Amino acid sequence: MKYHISKTVNCPFSEALDKAALELKKEGFGVLTEIDVRATMKKKLDVDFRNYKILGACNPNFAHRALAAEDKVGVLLPCNVVVQEHADGRVEVSALAPAGLMKAVGNPALDELADQVEAALKRVIESI
Repeated sequence: MKYHISKTVNCPFSEALDKAALELKKEGFGVLTEIDVRATMKKKLDVDFRNYKILGACNPNFAHRALAAEDKVGVLLPCNVVVQEHADGRVEVSALAPAGLMKAVGNPALDELADQVEAALKRVIESI
């Protein structure tokens, strides 16, 4: 089971980050959180780390349906999208592939929803 959807993109890190937020919005997701891993590693550990940001994305309609079906599914929310710059300069965008994780919950009501969320996130990644 692959737990992520990933794509190397042909644009700078900051542009990929902006495009990710824009494409998420087009699919009905909002970015609730943005974690700057590079800044956190420097501040907390005094370690230099590559450009790496985690966007905590949420589609309220999907989230509501998931929480109505399974109250503890919130531990898997929001859907994380990562934009990172590798040492060789490649920029990669990755998103959680929720279908496998949701199926592991064991609630059939989540299966179709997880497939819909995964399809939306695939469209986001492919559009960047």
